[in-house]
Amino acid sequence: MDLFSSYNVIIEVSLIIILSFIFNGISKKTNIPAVLMLIILGVIIQYVIKAVGSAADPIDFFPALEVLGIVGLIMIVLEAALELKLKRDKLIPILKAFTVALIGLIASTFIAAVILKALIEGMTMQSAWLYATPLSILSSAIIIPSVSGLAEAKKEFHIYESTFSDILGIMMFYFLTGRLNPAEDGGVVGFAFNIVLTIVISLIASYGIILIFQRIKSQVKLFLLIAVLLLLYALGKKMHLSSLIIILIFGLVIANMKLFFRGPLHKFLHFEKAKSIYHELHVITAETAFVVRTLFFVIFGVTIALSSLLNLKVTLISLLIIISIYLIRYGILRVFFGKDISPQVFIAPRGLITVLLFYAIPEEALIPGFEAGILLFVIIATSIIMTLGMIRDKKQQAMQVATSDNLASHLVDTTTDIDDISDENNAPNTQEDLLGDDPHEH
Repeated sequence: MDLFSSYNVIIEVSLIIILSFIFNGISKKTNIPAVLMLIILGVIIQYVIKAVGSAADPIDFFPALEVLGIVGLIMIVLEAALELKLKRDKLIPILKAFTVALIGLIASTFIAAVILKALIEGMTMQSAWLYATPLSILSSAIIIPSVSGLAEAKKEFHIYESTFSDILGIMMFYFLTGRLNPAEDGGVVGFAFNIVLTIVISLIASYGIILIFQRIKSQVKLFLLIAVLLLLYALGKKMHLSSLIIILIFGLVIANMKLFFRGPLHKFLHFEKAKSIYHELHVITAETAFVVRTLFFVIFGVTIALSSLLNLKVTLISLLIIISIYLIRYGILRVFFGKDISPQVFIAPRGLITVLLFYAIPEEALIPGFEAGILLFVIIATSIIMTLGMIRDKKQQAMQVATSDNLASHLVDTTTDIDDISDENNAPNTQEDLLGDDPHEH
């Protein structure tokens, strides 16, 4: 049976997208991340391929996984950036989320690096930092779709934090890979200059794209816009720039046009036309991110080896890293938010970025003793912990609502009883009450 003939592939991809849509509905009702269900679906497909597939050479899914991961990352960051409104009252939450993401990333990477160096043979501290970085980055691909039911302030925090974690984590990863090649290593000064240059290019490109695209009259221009962004991202990578900043800044500029087009620039902006592009881009970005994320995690599920989870060393290393993730997260959130840290403390899943960066580790830094099962273990465990944490929080909220309703009902009943007693006390229930103090007067 040829599972990969043209029509079979169309049927398979269509069914996967339909199932993903159903998984999203299940996720909203149960708080089980749709990503976890997609990975399980991929594992099931893996066994189906082994059972009914041909005896030919196994298919290399990695090129497709890498391309989907890059496009998915761009779409997810752009989708998140389009949601970020830069208002004065949002400044403190944004800075707080940035600080939490930065401290959490550095602290988690350091502890994970110490664990990896201690328990994996041949691991130097430099390579341990490189391997630990992907394991320390929050997955916006999992978090953003999962927090839609939270209170507005908590939802915004997770969108900001996971987006910053993605960008900062990728920047740190490529800074560390640059240190492996002394010829390309510019040090901290070179890294800082790289970021400043990227920001300048990003702003120029963002203004240029908006001013040009608002004048295009053709109805077919949104995928052209996405193609331009993908081109800028890829060219930025070729120039060793922090390309994800280009996507983030473009999203921020188009989502906050009135802020960026002030003074003399205001007269160049056709606000209604640009606003129309923003709304259409928002829709198509969300749709594209959904499809790409679906295919990425299903293919990842097809490629993973579940047997590696049975390795005791993999289990030990993974558990130590997971414990360190949540201890660090608990401490940081307590400092910044006090006691109101549920379910935020449980929302720390790893996912798309973790897989993508792991496969981007240069050959000269590869350590044979590192098992890919550690990645799978951490991704699955953190997703399950997030699920349990959100279910627990949902139950607590339901109990609070029920308690509030009961209290309100009790207060109404008490008030009614008091009113009844008051009415009884005031009621004229004797002849004297009915006729007055002296009945003979009547």
